[in-house]
Amino acid sequence: MSAFFIISAFVMWGLFATTGLWLGCCFPALSKGHLVGGVPVVCTAFVIVAITLTRTHYNAFASILYYASYILFGLAFIAFCVSASFSILFLILKLFHISARTYLGNISILVMGILFLCALGGGFSSPKIKHIALSSPNIPPLKIALISDSHVGTGVSYARWAQALTRLEKEKPDIVLVLGDLFEYGANADKYAERLAAFKTPLGTYGVLGNHEYYRRYANSLDFYQKAHIHLLQNEIVTLPNGIQLAGFKDIRAAHVTEEEAVRVLRQADKNKPLLLLSHTPMYAEQAAANGVNLMLSGHTHNGQIWPFNYLVKLQFPRVYGLFDVNDMKFYITSGMFYWGIPLRLFSPAELPILEVNR
Repeated sequence: MSAFFIISAFVMWGLFATTGLWLGCCFPALSKGHLVGGVPVVCTAFVIVAITLTRTHYNAFASILYYASYILFGLAFIAFCVSASFSILFLILKLFHISARTYLGNISILVMGILFLCALGGGFSSPKIKHIALSSPNIPPLKIALISDSHVGTGVSYARWAQALTRLEKEKPDIVLVLGDLFEYGANADKYAERLAAFKTPLGTYGVLGNHEYYRRYANSLDFYQKAHIHLLQNEIVTLPNGIQLAGFKDIRAAHVTEEEAVRVLRQADKNKPLLLLSHTPMYAEQAAANGVNLMLSGHTHNGQIWPFNYLVKLQFPRVYGLFDVNDMKFYITSGMFYWGIPLRLFSPAELPILEVNR
């Protein structure tokens, strides 16, 4: 854990220092020593200390610290991306003997400001209802409300959680499917769980664990799912009253689910009945398609959450967001309900998916 914090602190200082170096280059009157050394060190220390405190203290002051530190972290990432981009542009222009240092500095600050506002607006706006119509052989008509990557708790208030669920309830789905990373940390976990438990549908609520359920007190995560009335699937298959088989994996990365284990679960299904698969992490899609899955649902990626981070996510997963056809199997990856940690979303809106299958 100490190594993690050391690496995080170094990365964070690098984000702040890069921006400071760029601004110092553009505006020589500014003190480069403060921009590269003092200010980045103070900002980094504040973010690290504040984030640490908010994981163990749950009160109004801790909530303020949470938003202040995580927003600063997110803005540092955006400022770094803008500063790095304009630095490259500056070097290119310099090759052609074009001096535009001050102009580029002013424009970069303007771009940072615009992106900051867009990211804040994306983070604090309500997730949009997204209707996805798809057809898949053998599946009877089905309307699915999909919940994934809400990360509620200290970072997402109960009011926002309840409002989002109310909007999903108005869609009158046949079933609620949960893809994990529900409750992060904070007070009133039972209250959040009880609100989801009150969400009634004809076929009930089923779900799988995400990686964060393993990171934050596994036993508490299981308790949350139980109190939320989520029928938890852990490398198993159940058959719904309408004949649809529903398979669910443990989180592939956190629980170290191998390809062989995943295939072994899917081979237990009845080949004559439709099969849906829930997997928090979007892996083993080809294996799922080869073993009779008609529809696979995943989350985890947040579609990068803050552009251009989605390009880094694509280095890990070939499919990051949206509806895909994998060897005749439909595969939907959601961008998630809210956000993780940093309460910002840039060019990657949160969503409340409603999947209308064969309707």
